[in-house]
Amino acid sequence: MCGIYGFIGDGKVEDLINGLKKLEYRGYDSAGIAFSRNDSLVVEKKTGKVDALRTSVDGKLEEKINAGIAHTRWATHGIPNDINAHPQMDCKKQIAVVHNGIIENFTALREKLISEGHEFISQTDTEVIAHLIEKYFKGDLLEAVRRATIDLEGTYAIGVIHADVKDEIIFARKKSPLVITANEHGSYCASDVTPLISVGRDVVFLEDGQIARLKKGTFEIFEISGKPVEKRFYHVDWDEKAAEKGGYKHFMIKEIHEEPRVISDALMGRVKDEKIFLKEMEDWKDYIKRLRKINIIACGTSYHAGLIFKYFFESLRPFDVEVEVSSEYRYRNVLIDDRVLNVAISQSGETADTLESVRLAKSLGGKVLAISNVMGSTLTREADKTLYINAGPEISVASTKAYIGQMTVLYLLALYIDAVMGGEHPERVKALSKLPELVDNFILTEADAIKAVADKYVGYSNFMYIGRNLNYPSVLEGALKLKEISYTNAVGYQAGELKHGPIALLDEKFPVMAVAVDDDLKDKMLSNILETKARNAHVVAVVSASDQKVSNLVNDVIRVPDVENYLYPFFVGISFQLFAYNVANNRNLNIDMPRNLAKSVTVE
Repeated sequence: MCGIYGFIGDGKVEDLINGLKKLEYRGYDSAGIAFSRNDSLVVEKKTGKVDALRTSVDGKLEEKINAGIAHTRWATHGIPNDINAHPQMDCKKQIAVVHNGIIENFTALREKLISEGHEFISQTDTEVIAHLIEKYFKGDLLEAVRRATIDLEGTYAIGVIHADVKDEIIFARKKSPLVITANEHGSYCASDVTPLISVGRDVVFLEDGQIARLKKGTFEIFEISGKPVEKRFYHVDWDEKAAEKGGYKHFMIKEIHEEPRVISDALMGRVKDEKIFLKEMEDWKDYIKRLRKINIIACGTSYHAGLIFKYFFESLRPFDVEVEVSSEYRYRNVLIDDRVLNVAISQSGETADTLESVRLAKSLGGKVLAISNVMGSTLTREADKTLYINAGPEISVASTKAYIGQMTVLYLLALYIDAVMGGEHPERVKALSKLPELVDNFILTEADAIKAVADKYVGYSNFMYIGRNLNYPSVLEGALKLKEISYTNAVGYQAGELKHGPIALLDEKFPVMAVAVDDDLKDKMLSNILETKARNAHVVAVVSASDQKVSNLVNDVIRVPDVENYLYPFFVGISFQLFAYNVANNRNLNIDMPRNLAKSVTVE
């Protein structure tokens, strides 16, 4: 949800543009920069993607600057246009502000500032921040920002630059991420680590309510009270090449091809002698033995991974596992005690609703285990413990490798908890350890066949995905992927629910994707497929490699390996990712940056 980048030190205008480009997956309906020149600020902003901004400032790219801030936007207040793009400025055009988040009391603040003589030109809540800082500025930019943030209600990550304050820039955060690093050439701040790894691997994540003052090569952090804060550094161990396309047309297809490595990295050090070792959980063994319930808290793709955990864990032992959508859970009157484990799943670790649900659980005395991909993210700092999925940077907005990584870690967690409770499943652990090789071979051998099937369905505007048991969450995720990147009206249902309403949608223009692998419910799925065929719907069936029964009855098939029932979600999930990718690619859509979406949803 929006991207911020800024630096103070040795640099040029192009550095701001390059920093933004690495954050464009966070928002891309407009972009802008502000930098100091002599005794004034230069502000350039443009509707559209970062490349449009680059074109508009082409003659200035090599200009040397000592400080600047930049922003790529995902609109919340005000339609995307040049005026509403960030940075926003004060009346005197001396202060420029970039902002992620939503200021909930901006209407009242705006009216008060107008009554005091301030003039507004945009529809954004962000412009309020610039005028507040102008109001409080008496020569000390840090103090002005501190005073302004006290007045703000809602969420924000802000970067501030002042024409008269040439040796510092200020950043502040509340429930929206900011990361800082420094070297001998300058100090740098961004919404995440992606644009920072070329200048520094040791980073500091601002906490809620903190303000940072950056000077060349150094920075300080303060509480909102003004009290200095000791810096806590995290080391980023992936390199810049991991955030590049590496010859692939899109990040999404690159990240799908990285999935065998993601599974292998998630398993590394956690599987030995057909047993699961989670060192992060060792001192929780007594707590785990007393558990009566597990709550999974997540949104979107992470929610679907959580649903798969539920089905998988319940296949190991009878147990109460609930999977909750974070945006609903945070407003419920829930019963949590010291026998409930809350597992919060978020690729970025910055998902706003999931974080609020975590805070609710902790306020009620519950323990929280985070499943995340980003070390040092807010979720990992606020949770009691964290299991990292170790997928490396995921740039494409539609999550693929993080989903597979989440499933891998969640399977490990399920087997670990079951073992602590007295269960033994060496055959499942052994099968899991062989998964990277199976997935690698599957992608290499079946990708072209899946593309051939996808090519046939490019012209359809609707799609229904159906499945049962462990493969029901898979169809939800498959439908989501097709929606996200191809803009197809795709819906996912439990196959047994067809006659309770959804079947009314079906005709020859509404094809069905059915998961009918060789599991315990295959015959039930076959009956459901025949129901859809009777309504003239074209059917694509995901079947096991050795299947003949279903294949002879449907229009098209996607074949996955003959594996144990509990491993099918990995192959079904990857099949759906490849299918969605190829439909969208055939339509020449912007796959990595689908309309109206951003990678990290940091507002409600």
